[in-house]
Amino acid sequence: MLPDDVILAVEDLEVSFANQAQKPLRAVRGVSFNIARGETLALVGESGSGKSVTAMTVMRLTEHDGARITAGRIMMRLKNGQVIDLVKLPEKHVEKLRGSEISIVFQDPMSSLNPVFTVGDQIAEAVTHHQNKTKSEARAIALNVLKLVRVPDAIRRLDQYPHQLSGGMRQRVMIAIALACRPSLMILDEPTTALDVTIQAQILDLVRALQTEIGMSVLFITHDMGVVAEIADRVCVMLKGEIVETNSVHEIFSNPKHAYTRALISAVPRLGSMADRDAPEKFPLVVYEPARSPVKEIG
Repeated sequence: MLPDDVILAVEDLEVSFANQAQKPLRAVRGVSFNIARGETLALVGESGSGKSVTAMTVMRLTEHDGARITAGRIMMRLKNGQVIDLVKLPEKHVEKLRGSEISIVFQDPMSSLNPVFTVGDQIAEAVTHHQNKTKSEARAIALNVLKLVRVPDAIRRLDQYPHQLSGGMRQRVMIAIALACRPSLMILDEPTTALDVTIQAQILDLVRALQTEIGMSVLFITHDMGVVAEIADRVCVMLKGEIVETNSVHEIFSNPKHAYTRALISAVPRLGSMADRDAPEKFPLVVYEPARSPVKEIG
């Protein structure tokens, strides 16, 4: 059973991808973490570390890309208090939970939004799919959700198409779709990577404000430690499919234990840090060597 304040608990999760040339590729190995009610957990690491595969597996979407969950459990507390193992749940039942209990916002909203449907229709679709609402009721909910995510002139935006919106507005629409059925957990997979820093800051502020208003939990996937410092309560650091360090955001930045965590933090630019040097310095190469020390820094 889950503790009362825990929404999601991933336990010893292993995910493999089929490979015709050799044995299956283990993309996620023994990953465990939990997310409390109203908490933001950041899952961080470089490209290929397994963080997005982990997030997609929580949604049970990696199976559509040829992956297989070979071990572990994904325990989730539903809104009605029931605790279920998403790994054991049949696909038709998982499909009913996507959007209503758990939702995801991807990195590129333009590739996620349907270009031939209006913004209002795409938000309303999520509502009618999961709730017993008429079209007019779903449209009213879509309008309210657009206002919730601070979209200006929301009534006019309902009838616009994705290409008529800026990148920041499209990302707000994606968050609106994810929030339409008020899920307990929202997964944000690199949601600000394609945005400029000003819009990125606005999106991060929006997520924090929505958490306060709705009380949802957030799993935030990113490689940007600067974003982690802004948004997270706790942090899990991933490397080569494994979690190498978990701690509060304060401890991660003030006292990182793992060499890889220290390398990620050192990659965050600091204003004035190069003032006493003639030229930029190379970033230290980080090599994973599980047979000896998990991580070795090469100067």
